[in-house]
Amino acid sequence: MKFLKPKFWESKNNILTILLFPISILFYLLTTLKKTFTFSKKFKIPIICVGNIYVGGTGKTPISIMIANNLKIKKKNPAIIKKYYKDHEDEHKIIKKMSDCLILDKNRVEAIKKAERENFDLAILDDGFQDHKIKKKLNIICFNNKQLIGNGLVFPAGPLRESLSSLKRAQIVILNGERNKSFEKKIFNISKNIKIFYSKYLPKNIEEFKNKKLFAFAGIGNPSNFFELLSEYNLDVQKKITFPDHYQYSSKEIENMSQIAIKNNFKLITTEKDFYRIRNYDSKKLGYLKVDLEIGEKNKFINEIMNNL
Repeated sequence: MKFLKPKFWESKNNILTILLFPISILFYLLTTLKKTFTFSKKFKIPIICVGNIYVGGTGKTPISIMIANNLKIKKKNPAIIKKYYKDHEDEHKIIKKMSDCLILDKNRVEAIKKAERENFDLAILDDGFQDHKIKKKLNIICFNNKQLIGNGLVFPAGPLRESLSSLKRAQIVILNGERNKSFEKKIFNISKNIKIFYSKYLPKNIEEFKNKKLFAFAGIGNPSNFFELLSEYNLDVQKKITFPDHYQYSSKEIENMSQIAIKNNFKLITTEKDFYRIRNYDSKKLGYLKVDLEIGEKNKFINEIMNNL
């Protein structure tokens, strides 16, 4: 979504939350009706959905890549299916770089049909939990512990695409961050059969930015998570700017930030996704943080997926 997430999404008592709540009820009713009257198509190959209920920024793409690469080790031939959006080319490039099995289409159903024709033996939907036209074999739902479900309300009064009760359709939940027993309890109250795993981001090139004054910027789902990661590793962030998710930077904006960096002897640092949108810009002052996604109990996680296929 091309907007900065409002702060009132974290509170139920904000006046804007209260004013928007009736629209959220209407949104919930419309989406429920749509789900009820949508026919789910079954495919020849199993469908693994890596989705979310929180609007953006939960790490679906790196999880999808990690699953695909590990299933290849298990002698499977997975395709990563992603609905085509022109301004999501940053994610497309990252998937192609890290796991060469991406199929794009404006219609996910057509993309899956293409995967079947090309003899892939399973499809991993990067997003699509709310796409009820597709019958899934396995639903994996991603959360970030820093946001979780915000104020717990559906859009626009809150940040949720659908309510937490939708986890009844899920088999696996991945929480990015430290263990959260309180949220685990909420999940198990909805379904005792859900398996919960934890993930974390591990920076790979942190030394490149140590002992430097940094100017950090990010246009991702939750830019604050990026800034907090820099702080966790005691990097000296002197200035930071937040942009909307999938933001398309102009050359003028990059030039302005570069000039500020040069004037103050800062090094520009951004996310890998942002870097792929501006990589053609030549600046020695520009760098990006490379991260690996690590899943706790990874072998157990992959075996759980295999057992559900």
